[in-house]
Amino acid sequence: MKKAFTLIELLVVVAIIGGLSALLFPNFMAARERARDTQRKSDLKQIQKALELYKQDQATPSFPAALPPVDSCWSSLPNCAGTVYMNSVPGDPNRTPANEYYFLPDNPTLTYDLCACLENIADKDGSAGNCSAAYVCASGIRYMLSEP
Repeated sequence: MKKAFTLIELLVVVAIIGGLSALLFPNFMAARERARDTQRKSDLKQIQKALELYKQDQATPSFPAALPPVDSCWSSLPNCAGTVYMNSVPGDPNRTPANEYYFLPDNPTLTYDLCACLENIADKDGSAGNCSAAYVCASGIRYMLSEP
């Protein structure tokens, strides 16, 4: 007599594996969203520090009109010479084609808004709303930093 699995036994095993996969898959996706949100918050804090260094280097304290292009070197002189504020300007990991973060300087008052959209709607650091009318958050949750 040959020993083998019946069709019903195989179907039961496949159904169990499928059910476990359906339960675990959303957890993996949420972990990726949280990781991207953590990266966004870290990027904004690094940009905030670079903006403060930039402001201190100006004869009359001011902020740049816009952030340098993503992945470029931000320095006081061309070709990454002089004071280097950032070796590589970070961009939003999930926002394409324009993956820049939202930046709005107000030089007369020496303030600015720096903003990114978060994916995880349960993030405790996020707040409801968009960064601007042109920078809309799909989740409706944003993370915003202002001049310290």
